[in-house]
Amino acid sequence: MTAQSPDPADHTAPDAREESAPATAYPVGLRLAGRRVVVLGGGQVAQRRLPGLVAAGADVSLISPSATPSVEAMATAGTVRWERRRYRAGDLDGAWYALISTDDPAANAAASAEAESRRVWCVRSDDAAAATAWTPATGRSEGVTVAVLTGQDPRRSAAVRDAIVEGLRDGTLAAPRHRARTPGVALVGGGPGDPDLITVRGRRLLAEADVVIADRLGPRDLLDELPPHVEVVDAAKIPYGRAMAQEAINSALIEHAKAGRAVVRLKGGDPYVFGRGMEEAEALAEAGIPCTVVPGISSSISVPAAAGIPVTHRGVAHEFTVVSGHVAPDDPRSLVDWAALARLHGTLVLLMAVDKIGPIAGALMAHGRAPGTPVAVVQEGTTAAQRRVDATLETVARRVAEEGVRPPAVVVIGEVVAVGPWADPR
Repeated sequence: MTAQSPDPADHTAPDAREESAPATAYPVGLRLAGRRVVVLGGGQVAQRRLPGLVAAGADVSLISPSATPSVEAMATAGTVRWERRRYRAGDLDGAWYALISTDDPAANAAASAEAESRRVWCVRSDDAAAATAWTPATGRSEGVTVAVLTGQDPRRSAAVRDAIVEGLRDGTLAAPRHRARTPGVALVGGGPGDPDLITVRGRRLLAEADVVIADRLGPRDLLDELPPHVEVVDAAKIPYGRAMAQEAINSALIEHAKAGRAVVRLKGGDPYVFGRGMEEAEALAEAGIPCTVVPGISSSISVPAAAGIPVTHRGVAHEFTVVSGHVAPDDPRSLVDWAALARLHGTLVLLMAVDKIGPIAGALMAHGRAPGTPVAVVQEGTTAAQRRVDATLETVARRVAEEGVRPPAVVVIGEVVAVGPWADPR
């Protein structure tokens, strides 16, 4: 995409136009895998461009007396070869492409002249007009590469690229596939509740779905954005209420996938963090259904963060443990070693524990955790209805009852609760 098209109203003689306006760039995709690319300069320009060159499979030679820490890390990892010196004549021998980005104008001009003489396409960060190639603003989304050129206005190029890529990713820019899609199921972690916290890939798969089987704890606001033809199946597992049996969910996933539909199983948080995602993946595997797992932002970390609580903090907590509280400590089904947890000095994060918080707090105190340990209960985290109730291990059951806290809620136990301006232990 370029912005150097001649103005139809311009009646200047062709030769005069050629002298006063830059020639239109010819867009092309370079296949650099295994081919030598020379990068002169190890500063910020190289830091931005090197990852793309490496991803393209280029054989990259970096020539620079110094480099940014990020560029040096790439050299240390062996993804680029770094010669710690300045440019000298002959450095572009055998190169297919060159990126010139040193802070030495004379070296840049000399390297550019060498590139011209060797017919090596050359990008110059200091003088685009003297270059034989321009780097487009590039973005990618699921196999589509978007490259935008707007002459010598890189900020506009980046803005156009971002608009296109964002539209492709979130489905607002329609780009239907013309080759047949492979039917299957995507287990998508929807994040903690805020629809903006679903991953880019998860949102794109939602936009491409024929059927969405959604949990109550998924970002349900996103369902309103689905096209009318998309079938939405309510698989809500509401605490203390009706539930769609897991076997029925598995059957629905298999049935729709075998019918050739693209199916998204939209789950809250991450599919594999108390989400029974592996049970569904196993059922799909047994049925021969392709399955894609899209990780999600777990509420165990994101909800405390949204409420101002770091699950770890220097000098306070060096570890955090995530525990399911859906069964009480004295329940024979419990797999949790509450005595061991009580001895830990770090942070405990409890999911699905609201109605069992009394017995859990009691077990922790009985095994040695201090009654005054700060506790925070965060209900409906990351949503507009979010609220935080502070307490101590000794008072948390009473505070939860007094405040009428209901699921979904995340319980955080530990000294990190008292860190920051939002802390209010009671």
